Amino acid sequence: MSSMAGDPKYEMAWELYLRACQLQTQGDYELAAELCRQSLHLHPTAEAHTALAFTYDQQGRGEDALAECRAAIRLDPALGNPYNDMGAYLIEMGRPEEAIPWLEQATTAQRYSCYHYPWYNLGRAYLAQELFGKARECFQHALDIEPEYGPAQEALQQVRRLLQ
Repeated sequence: MSSMAGDPKYEMAWELYLRACQLQTQGDYELAAELCRQSLHLHPTAEAHTALAFTYDQQGRGEDALAECRAAIRLDPALGNPYNDMGAYLIEMGRPEEAIPWLEQATTAQRYSCYHYPWYNLGRAYLAQELFGKARECFQHALDIEPEYGPAQEALQQVRRLLQ
């Protein structure tokens, strides 16, 4: 946000985006989507597109979620979140092969605070394809980054059982 500080439209757009994120945590996806769209109208950001994608996913609008992730990536290719989210949505849609390139990009994105997420999701994509060795490596990598990440711990145990 700092590069646009002082721009009233940007600041208002950012406030709308933040409020939309709060509404998402409360489960009010309809209003969250509306605030994301208002934010994007004022000043498009990759963050608001990514938040709108999440909202659409929660509403069962998978293809719309994918479109918003693509829009976020076009606006800011350095942001890791939309790559990871795109991969996660594709896995949920039963398309793990398509998810892999997006998740790989998330693992090396310049701006991302949670690198364990794409490693975990990459493991999920490999697990869905029964590539257990690759899945195990990804889950372990996620745990190397964030040792207390429960979903990766559980997934790693599951894969170890499958490999026995």
